[in-house]
Amino acid sequence: MNTGGGSAYQSACEQYAAYGVDVEAALKRLATIPISLHCWQGDDVSGFEKSGDELGGGLAVTGSYPGKATNVHELRDDLDLAYSLLPGRHRLNLHAIYGEFGDKVPARNEIGVEHFQGWIDWAHERGLGLDFNPTFFAHPLAADGLTLSHPKADVRNYWMEHGIACRHIGAAMGAGLGTPAVTNFWMPDGYKDTPADRKGPRERLAESLDTIFAVPINPAYNLDAVECKLFGIGSESYVVGSHEFYLGYAITREKLLCLDAGHFHPTEMISDKISSVLEYVPELLLHVSRGVRWDSDHVVTLGDELFAIAGELVRGDYLERTHIGLDFFDASINRIAAWVIGTRNMIKALLAALLEPSTKLRQYEAEGDLTARLALMEEIKTLPLGVVWDHYCEQMEVPVGMGWLEKVRQYEANTLAKR
Repeated sequence: MNTGGGSAYQSACEQYAAYGVDVEAALKRLATIPISLHCWQGDDVSGFEKSGDELGGGLAVTGSYPGKATNVHELRDDLDLAYSLLPGRHRLNLHAIYGEFGDKVPARNEIGVEHFQGWIDWAHERGLGLDFNPTFFAHPLAADGLTLSHPKADVRNYWMEHGIACRHIGAAMGAGLGTPAVTNFWMPDGYKDTPADRKGPRERLAESLDTIFAVPINPAYNLDAVECKLFGIGSESYVVGSHEFYLGYAITREKLLCLDAGHFHPTEMISDKISSVLEYVPELLLHVSRGVRWDSDHVVTLGDELFAIAGELVRGDYLERTHIGLDFFDASINRIAAWVIGTRNMIKALLAALLEPSTKLRQYEAEGDLTARLALMEEIKTLPLGVVWDHYCEQMEVPVGMGWLEKVRQYEANTLAKR
């Protein structure tokens, strides 16, 4: 399909212009918004420690689709294909268990920049940014569901040392690539049944985090984020790092707050939280996912909540203060296709938001003309978003429509099937 100068695209531009929307300006802005792909979709959160420890921490990956990455080279090859099918320039989000450890895997409190230099070099060659995460799960010292809030000081110290090491790695990534790494702290701490002491673990968690963050790091290199959760498998009754805990922590310590779309009650939507938390925290990290009845991390689809998340970011002028990352892992379908479907959907939702006549909508609202506001909100739903999207993909020299799937199928036959 050739939409470069075609009548369909020109007609779409004219239709949007009738509502005061400049399509070319929207596409130019869209090209500057990076999405951070999550490395763990490529290998079912296995990592490269080869320890065999169960995930734990409420994490579960279902499915056994063939061809998952089993080493760093395979994972990078898979990512290269995924990035080639996405319009725009994006990022990669790494967990600490994805280092190049060689024959002797270090303890997690002993990992260093040297274990991730290969990733930095790889990202530099491709013009990608990197983000980072300590790994507080799948480890004997996390087997009882407690890490930084553990009552034993030696366990807390181990995980504090891990967190400190990860901040230094994140800073090295930012310095080496010229774009700050967001180093996100999530840990699975909590109890399956009702605790007798809710206060103590939260005091210990706050103290541990304060120790980890005690040494200032240039924000040009590293940005610290903390991530909340409602519950997890094995922590159904009590999660130490609740939304209220981390909201207060992020405000008082001036950290980024991470909102994960699957970490709240099924009737709670993070789109409704964005404007609230950005009144008080400096920046926001989003983990865009899709929970189905629980934090099940399904592949992101182009649904109402995804449109609402993107809409809030654009309407509130929050794009410069928000870091968009994805967080899902589906082993029941082709893993590269999962990356591509979810990321293209996130970009499509942002395009829809940028094409919204938000100035006119706000005008109607300010004037009290709620009838016109609703009428316009509904009318724009049938504007030719798909035509503009196809033009953007062609402009960025990536497959239009379903064309990307054939490339994934070829790769599956030639590469994945032989693993």
